[in-house]
Amino acid sequence: MRDRVARRAAKVRRVLLWILAANWSVAAAKLALGVWGGSASLTADGLHSLLDGASNVVGLVAMTVAASPPDAEHPYGHGKFEAVASLAIGGMVGAAAVGLGHMAYGALTGEARPQATPAMIAVTGGTLAVNLAVSAVERRFGRELNSPLLAADAQHTLSDALVSLAVLASLVLVRFGVTRADGVVALGIMVVVTLVAWRIVREAIGALVDAARLDAREVEAAGAAVAGVLAVRQVRSRGHGGAVFVDLTVVVAAETALEAAHAIAHELEAALMRRFPEVAEVIVHVEPS
Repeated sequence: MRDRVARRAAKVRRVLLWILAANWSVAAAKLALGVWGGSASLTADGLHSLLDGASNVVGLVAMTVAASPPDAEHPYGHGKFEAVASLAIGGMVGAAAVGLGHMAYGALTGEARPQATPAMIAVTGGTLAVNLAVSAVERRFGRELNSPLLAADAQHTLSDALVSLAVLASLVLVRFGVTRADGVVALGIMVVVTLVAWRIVREAIGALVDAARLDAREVEAAGAAVAGVLAVRQVRSRGHGGAVFVDLTVVVAAETALEAAHAIAHELEAALMRRFPEVAEVIVHVEPS
C-alpha cells in the first residue's frame, strides 16, 4: 500500500508542476495587458489564473505531506491532507470572488474606462486554448489517479477557461463601443468563481467528515459473488480518492471451519480491491448464518 500511495503522490506532483508553469504564464499575460488596458474583466481573469497557480503550490505541498507513510499518530496515513489542500483551494477561490465583485462594481459605475486592443483580444484567445488544454489534462489524470486535488483543480481551471471566453466576448463588445460589457462580464466572473468555490469546498468537506465513499449496494453485490459468502451486511466506507477504507460484516455457513472462514474473508478483500481500485484496506467481520 505504501508504495502505491507514494507512486500516486509522485504522479500527482508531476502533473501539478506542469500545470503550475502553464497557469502562471497565462496569469502574467492577462494581468499585464489587463492593467495596461484598464480592463476590469481581463484583470479579474488574470487574478483568477494567478489563483490557479497558487492552488497548485498548495497542492504540491499537500501531496508531499500526503505521501508520508502511516505512523503512530496517523495509522490511516496522511492522505486527508490532500482534502485539506482542496479545502484551502476552495477558500482561496471564494476570497477571489470578493475581489472580483469590487472590480465589477468599479467597471459598472463608470470609474474605469477599459480598452480592447487587438493584442488583448489575441492574448485572451490564446490563454483560453491553454486553459482548456490544462483542464482536460488535469481531469484525465484526476480520474486515472483518483485524486480529489486534481479533480478540484480541473474544475477551477475549467471555470477559468469559461471566464476567458466571456472576457473575450466583452473585449470584442468594448472594441465596438459597449464599455459596460466589461463590468457585466466581471460580475459574471464573480458568480462563476463563487459556484466553483462552493463545489470544491463541498467535496473536500465530504472527505474530511468521513462521508461514504462507496455505494454500499455495489459493495454488497461484489462481496456476495465470492464463493462461500451468504450475505454482506453493515458496509461502511470512508477516506479520500486514493485511499478508501472499508469495513463490513460477512455471513458464512454455520458449519464453516475457522480456517475456511479466514480464507473466504481474504478472497472477499481481494475481490473488493479488484472491483474498487481506490480501496486501500478492507476489515471483515465474519459471522455464522
